[in-house]
Amino acid sequence: MDARYADLDKQPTTQVLEHLLASQVRATEAIGQCLGDLGRAVDAASVKLKRGDARLVLVGAGASGRLAVQDGAELWPTYGWPAERLVLEIAGGPDALLSSMDGIEDDREDARQRIECVALQSTDVVLAVAASGRTPWTCQWLESANQCGALTIGIANNPDTPLLSDADFGLHLDSGAEVLAGSTRMAAGTAQKVLLNLFSTTLMVRLNRTYGNLMVDMAAINSKLDKRRLAMLHAVLENSSPSALENDKGQEFLQQSGGNVKLACLLARGMGAEDAALLLQSVEGSLRAALLACDKATGGRKED
Repeated sequence: MDARYADLDKQPTTQVLEHLLASQVRATEAIGQCLGDLGRAVDAASVKLKRGDARLVLVGAGASGRLAVQDGAELWPTYGWPAERLVLEIAGGPDALLSSMDGIEDDREDARQRIECVALQSTDVVLAVAASGRTPWTCQWLESANQCGALTIGIANNPDTPLLSDADFGLHLDSGAEVLAGSTRMAAGTAQKVLLNLFSTTLMVRLNRTYGNLMVDMAAINSKLDKRRLAMLHAVLENSSPSALENDKGQEFLQQSGGNVKLACLLARGMGAEDAALLLQSVEGSLRAALLACDKATGGRKED
């Protein structure tokens, strides 16, 4: 408990808000202290996940679990990450996303049952989050992942805790004392949320699911995103292959590719659909590498 806030309920509303905002700023600043370790964790995870059967596993209990599941749930619509290669687990199951479940975070047996259902493998990457760094349910996942040879990443807001020391990569978020004592959904949660965003986004970049700053593997489909796909296709090709987009042919290429921006780019370069798919597979899904290979094969303009 921080003595500075002992009379928090007596302070003016604006002052309470100032305290809370300051704690949020400190929480984000804490991430800078572990960027080096985070970068090494991303690089190690990307090596593992370039295997076609490797899975990303995100686990946690309570507020930490909700943040982990929320971040993971965005990977398919944003980057087209396959659902069969993503495991999202929160103590108490889906019901715990909407309501608190007493005692479940201490239940190692429940964790073991869930782990057995998931069937952790040595090819998996397991990321476990807990503000305390000691939550039994979450620690059990990390222990079991280590036993089967999976790559493990632990995120905690307390130092010198099992979730950090037992992980291949322990990421300590020194977010400081909470303004409201024990409310780890505040500063601790903010630090976790930002770090999860950084991890997953950079991981997807390393896994070639972007081109520049474009989400070229975007999977979700609606009218707004259809327009975004067309804009991305134009952005990739307007400098290197402007003639391919004459007479509004961009939409035609997208239709032929089933909405896949990467394939549409290669179709616009004159490749057949089957050859384009094989080329992308050979370069681990990198659109940049595929465009370079296409140019070398055709003698076309080189992509920067």
